[in-house]
Amino acid sequence: MPTMRQTSIAKKDTAPRINCTASWRLTKVKSLPNYKLEVYFIDGTHGYVEMSQRVKSANAGVFAALKDIKIFNQVYLEHGTATWPGEIDLAPDAMHDEIMRHGVWILK
Repeated sequence: MPTMRQTSIAKKDTAPRINCTASWRLTKVKSLPNYKLEVYFIDGTHGYVEMSQRVKSANAGVFAALKDIKIFNQVYLEHGTATWPGEIDLAPDAMHDEIMRHGVWILK
Protein backbone atom coordinates (compact mmCIF):
# COMPACT_ATOMS: atom_id res chain seq x y z
CA MET A 1 0.00 0.00 0.00
CA PRO A 2 1.51 3.36 -0.97
CA THR A 3 2.27 5.79 1.80
CA MET A 4 0.49 9.08 1.73
CA ARG A 5 2.36 12.32 1.41
CA GLN A 6 2.37 14.11 4.75
CA THR A 7 2.47 17.60 3.29
CA SER A 8 0.84 19.13 0.31
CA ILE A 9 0.87 22.33 -1.59
CA ALA A 10 -2.29 24.41 -1.39
CA LYS A 11 -3.42 25.30 -4.86
CA LYS A 12 -5.27 28.42 -5.87
CA ASP A 13 -7.64 28.62 -8.83
CA THR A 14 -5.66 29.03 -12.05
CA ALA A 15 -8.64 29.03 -14.41
CA PRO A 16 -9.49 32.24 -16.22
CA ARG A 17 -11.50 34.51 -13.94
CA ILE A 18 -15.24 34.37 -14.22
CA ASN A 19 -17.42 36.88 -12.49
CA CYS A 20 -18.98 34.41 -10.04
CA THR A 21 -19.65 35.43 -6.46
CA ALA A 22 -21.66 32.39 -5.40
CA SER A 23 -20.91 31.61 -1.75
CA TRP A 24 -20.09 27.99 -2.63
CA ARG A 25 -17.22 28.87 -4.96
CA LEU A 26 -13.88 27.60 -3.62
CA THR A 27 -10.88 29.89 -3.32
CA LYS A 28 -8.37 27.31 -2.07
CA VAL A 29 -8.02 23.53 -1.80
CA LYS A 30 -5.31 21.52 -0.09
CA SER A 31 -4.85 17.74 -0.04
CA LEU A 32 -4.22 16.20 3.36
CA PRO A 33 -3.30 12.66 4.50
CA ASN A 34 -5.91 9.88 4.40
CA TYR A 35 -7.79 11.17 1.34
CA LYS A 36 -8.88 14.37 3.03
CA LEU A 37 -9.16 17.90 1.61
CA GLU A 38 -9.05 21.24 3.36
CA VAL A 39 -11.19 23.80 1.54
CA TYR A 40 -11.87 27.53 1.69
CA PHE A 41 -14.88 29.23 0.13
CA ILE A 42 -15.37 32.73 -1.25
CA ASP A 43 -17.67 33.62 1.68
CA GLY A 44 -14.96 32.74 4.25
CA THR A 45 -16.35 29.30 5.10
CA HIS A 46 -13.58 26.79 5.86
CA GLY A 47 -13.85 23.04 6.32
CA TYR A 48 -12.81 19.55 5.34
CA VAL A 49 -13.87 16.87 2.89
CA GLU A 50 -13.26 13.26 3.92
CA MET A 51 -13.08 11.06 0.82
CA SER A 52 -11.46 7.86 2.14
CA GLN A 53 -14.67 5.82 2.27
CA ARG A 54 -15.74 6.87 -1.24
CA VAL A 55 -12.33 6.38 -2.84
CA LYS A 56 -11.91 2.90 -1.34
CA SER A 57 -15.51 1.83 -1.95
CA ALA A 58 -16.46 -0.91 -4.41
CA ASN A 59 -18.92 1.69 -5.76
CA ALA A 60 -16.34 4.48 -6.10
CA GLY A 61 -17.12 5.03 -9.78
CA VAL A 62 -14.96 7.80 -11.25
CA PHE A 63 -13.48 8.42 -7.79
CA ALA A 64 -11.70 5.03 -7.91
CA ALA A 65 -8.91 6.73 -9.86
CA LEU A 66 -8.21 8.84 -6.78
CA LYS A 67 -7.16 5.75 -4.82
CA ASP A 68 -3.75 6.39 -6.39
CA ILE A 69 -2.48 8.94 -3.88
CA LYS A 70 -0.34 10.60 -6.54
CA ILE A 71 -3.50 11.41 -8.47
CA PHE A 72 -5.45 12.40 -5.34
CA ASN A 73 -2.73 14.89 -4.41
CA GLN A 74 -3.04 16.56 -7.83
CA VAL A 75 -6.28 18.28 -6.78
CA TYR A 76 -6.57 21.81 -8.13
CA LEU A 77 -9.21 24.50 -8.53
CA GLU A 78 -11.01 25.09 -11.78
CA HIS A 79 -13.74 27.72 -11.80
CA GLY A 80 -14.06 27.45 -8.01
CA THR A 81 -14.43 23.67 -8.03
CA ALA A 82 -12.08 21.00 -6.60
CA THR A 83 -10.92 19.11 -9.68
CA TRP A 84 -8.54 16.29 -10.57
CA PRO A 85 -6.99 15.14 -13.84
CA GLY A 86 -9.49 13.19 -15.92
CA GLU A 87 -12.24 15.74 -15.35
CA ILE A 88 -13.09 14.39 -11.90
CA ASP A 89 -14.62 17.02 -9.62
CA LEU A 90 -16.79 17.58 -6.56
CA ALA A 91 -20.03 19.55 -6.41
CA PRO A 92 -19.03 22.72 -4.56
CA ASP A 93 -22.61 23.68 -3.66
CA ALA A 94 -23.28 20.36 -1.88
CA MET A 95 -19.83 20.60 -0.25
CA HIS A 96 -20.57 24.11 1.03
CA ASP A 97 -23.97 23.09 2.45
CA GLU A 98 -22.53 20.13 4.39
CA ILE A 99 -19.55 22.09 5.70
CA MET A 100 -21.84 24.92 6.82
CA ARG A 101 -23.91 22.38 8.79
CA HIS A 102 -21.19 20.04 10.09
CA GLY A 103 -17.75 21.54 9.35
CA VAL A 104 -16.97 18.47 7.28
CA TRP A 105 -18.37 16.68 4.23
CA ILE A 106 -17.96 12.92 4.47
CA LEU A 107 -18.37 11.18 1.12
CA LYS A 108 -19.51 7.57 1.57
